[in-house]
Amino acid sequence: MTDLLPATQRTLLARVARAQRDARAPSLVAGVVRDGALAWHAGRGAVDEPVDDVQYRIGSITKTVCAVTVLRLRDEGRLDLDDRLEDHLPGTPLGDRTVGQLLSHLAGAGAESPGQWWERTPGGTLDELALSDDDRVLPAARHFHYSNLGFGLLGELVARARGREWTDVAREEVLLPLGMTRTSPRPEAPAAQGFAVHPWAEITLPEPEHHAGVMAPAGQLWCTATDLGRLGAFLLGDTGGVLSPDTVEEMTLPAGVDAAAPSWVSYGLGVQILRLEDATLVGHGGSMPGFLAGLWADRAEGTAALALANTTAGLDSALAPGLLADVRAAEPRIVDAWVPEASPVDPSVLGPWFWGPAPYALRAVPGGLLHLGGLGRPGRSSRFRPRGDGSWVGLDGYFAGETLRVSADHLWLATFVFTRTPYAADAPVPGGVDEAGWSPRVH
Repeated sequence: MTDLLPATQRTLLARVARAQRDARAPSLVAGVVRDGALAWHAGRGAVDEPVDDVQYRIGSITKTVCAVTVLRLRDEGRLDLDDRLEDHLPGTPLGDRTVGQLLSHLAGAGAESPGQWWERTPGGTLDELALSDDDRVLPAARHFHYSNLGFGLLGELVARARGREWTDVAREEVLLPLGMTRTSPRPEAPAAQGFAVHPWAEITLPEPEHHAGVMAPAGQLWCTATDLGRLGAFLLGDTGGVLSPDTVEEMTLPAGVDAAAPSWVSYGLGVQILRLEDATLVGHGGSMPGFLAGLWADRAEGTAALALANTTAGLDSALAPGLLADVRAAEPRIVDAWVPEASPVDPSVLGPWFWGPAPYALRAVPGGLLHLGGLGRPGRSSRFRPRGDGSWVGLDGYFAGETLRVSADHLWLATFVFTRTPYAADAPVPGGVDEAGWSPRVH
């Protein structure tokens, strides 16, 4: 059952109606995703029917699809996120920047491609961009700097690896397997006309539509509410076999942080992460001349929300997060019942451990994972996934990527030794333990 309660639907519709009026958007379509599909949607303004099947340009939400095509190559062993761009796309001035840096906007690449305003002029090939050292605007891994150019280069990397245009790769490997049959690089009727709305008068001006060429992976796609909802379900974990759930979770781990944003905003691999007081959302915003879009998923609640409008400016970017907040308040998720499951390690090694004198607890948590965190006092905290060789790898927190090895009397983790009692004398503590042991003396 995916339908929302009538009272919830009215609350959502009221928010959407105010957003369309206040933004003076010629049309606005919004929706909420639950249980893998659109649970609710509505349209305001001049929207064709059926509302959920009208295409809008989704702008930079395209970057999430581009990131999926790159990560599919990584998961196949065709590349590594630490590979230099030059290893796969030679001849650019950003060749020493890594694939991972480009995905997370940490490569120091220019915000836009050189030449004319690419969002309003037909695009060409990589050679026609005529890149130069001017397109290296910052040192690598020094600053978060949002880069449309970087995703144009990533799309070209994918195109050359697959031997066909990026838009064809995206359609065959991502869109169709996810059931996004009404998503395309150019508008396919019914599709909304993009408009600019005059800032001081109640009049509109049509915006041009074009193919962005090599920059298409940065913002080309057109999408319906139904299809965008399917992408939201993908971010919630219904991956359709396009990527493994582990890789999707990897996409949502913060990498580059935009410190200038008024709220806590970060970037993972092709997705934005928005940290609010009561929720963490993952997704992406999008804009192209004539269109604004947003898609945000609350993975903890299992819901996502989207917004599509045919206006160049003015729509509140908080609309989709606001819809999620409405649903969370009106219909909070009923979590699954706890059930016992086999311990991933001998239960005798779980419980209190000590990093020097600092108390920690090692716990088994759902999904066959381990969690190490402070016991009664603040401490470094991480989850760990089994590697298959008896060791564990950190998934998040301070020990992300680090190796944990568990034995009956000590834990090895990133050169640290955790012991069953504070500085246990019989444990291999680097530097040794004073033979006099613990005492009340301080001198």
